[in-house]
Amino acid sequence: MRVIRFLIYLLCFSCLMVGVTQAKSTEWPKEVVTALEKSGENRGELEKVLYHYEHDPDTLKFRAACFLIGNMDGHSFVAYDFVDSAGGVVPFDPLSYPTYDSLVKSVEQIERERGELDYRRNTAIEDLQEVTAEYLIDNIDKAFAVWYSRPWAKKLPFDIFCNDVLPYRGSNEPLEEWRDEFMQKHENLPSEMSDPSDPIEAAEIINEEVKNWFTFDPRFYYHPTDQSLSEMKTNGIGRCEDMTNAAIYALRANGIAVTSDYTPYWADAGNNHAWNAVVMPDGTAIPFMGAEANPGKYRLPNRVAKVYRKTFAKQLNSLALIKPDSIKVPRWLDRKSVVDVTSSYTEVSDVTINLPNPIPDSVPFAYLAVFNSGAWKAIHYGIIKSQQVTFTDMGRDLVYLPVFYLNEELVPASDPFILTKRGEVFLLRPTSDTVSVLLNSTTKRKLVQSTDGVEQSFLKEGKEYTLYFWQEGWQKGDSKIAGDRPLQFEVPSNALYWLVATDSNRKERIFVIENGKQVWY
Repeated sequence: MRVIRFLIYLLCFSCLMVGVTQAKSTEWPKEVVTALEKSGENRGELEKVLYHYEHDPDTLKFRAACFLIGNMDGHSFVAYDFVDSAGGVVPFDPLSYPTYDSLVKSVEQIERERGELDYRRNTAIEDLQEVTAEYLIDNIDKAFAVWYSRPWAKKLPFDIFCNDVLPYRGSNEPLEEWRDEFMQKHENLPSEMSDPSDPIEAAEIINEEVKNWFTFDPRFYYHPTDQSLSEMKTNGIGRCEDMTNAAIYALRANGIAVTSDYTPYWADAGNNHAWNAVVMPDGTAIPFMGAEANPGKYRLPNRVAKVYRKTFAKQLNSLALIKPDSIKVPRWLDRKSVVDVTSSYTEVSDVTINLPNPIPDSVPFAYLAVFNSGAWKAIHYGIIKSQQVTFTDMGRDLVYLPVFYLNEELVPASDPFILTKRGEVFLLRPTSDTVSVLLNSTTKRKLVQSTDGVEQSFLKEGKEYTLYFWQEGWQKGDSKIAGDRPLQFEVPSNALYWLVATDSNRKERIFVIENGKQVWY
């Protein structure tokens, strides 16, 4: 009988504890409960964190734990492979090449043999399934320690602290502990400052120290996986994403609110870019470049159509969260933890476009694309309503192409247009009229006139050049061999043009013709 009574007692106690746990979990924020349900076998680790802070006298620590866990879904370490046009993996180590030029030549050779290279996700290790209670508790305690103790941090509101000091990662890098090293390194920083309450002065001093051990190397354009701190310290070099992370570690470890802003694609050049910004107590942000340029001394080198800011918190109005699960969207726009901050960097306008082409079935969104590295790249989206679509806060003085995203490819939806400096839309639609133009370059150059008044040509003598114009796609015009003077072409007026050298990488820039001159975009 004793055994039976003991088993009954044990069963009742177990049911009681399950009931307590379930009752307790219902008191946690909805987003935390949802995250726990997705965490699988790691749920116990996350619950340890919640129980650890649940009765802490500092109630903000429990709220901070809820913030991290409730927004953790989607944050992860992601490793990438380079793949060829057939999807085959191309083994590639950028550091095996002594210079960037030698690397590029090797890539060009590979692409001639295997088609254009791209990168594809190989591994994704989700934080919800991997983060330990020990790691999160340590991160939270140290973040609070500097928030309370560093003189420049004491005025930071809790929401800014949560997004820009508290998070334990900068991007998709492997997780490592990083706060201790930088907290100890700059423990006496207030005594070195003229104004210990100024986060900008503190950021300058810390960023100067980061410059001592880390710098940019273009070879890392071909290293798409973000480095961990230990990898960055070993290599001493990286790309802009690594540079922003280096600054994030060093500054957040000392209670400075810092974030990473980025443009997915430059609007008047190739490639993309990421940089930092110090977030002030009033929410304003001061841009800088980790390991390179201090706050107040950094300027973007090219024009931007869109600038997004990474957040740890999920943004409920992001495309990734408002779209149906069945809808695929362009890679850079499928992110749920970003906010649009373009208006902080340039003059912007909302743009409403009529869509003359038939709208494909079940397509709720259209996109605006910029011309980048020889192709149109989607930079923003809009919801289609009654054959119209509005794109918000677009950078001015740029060329855009409205597109659909069909079968994971961009398809023209309307004519390209210039969004002028005044915020007006000027359509680039070829007419039946032709004009004669002299073309002297494939990219923007400083014009130089010879002694006889003829502008210098930057075209390579003996090289063949083909002029394309846009009309529902790139239409091939004349091809000519360059001499020592600009090349003359007859072209349809009011079009968008692209002068491309034979066997080039097709990264030449687009332009229009105004008063007989090339105007670059």
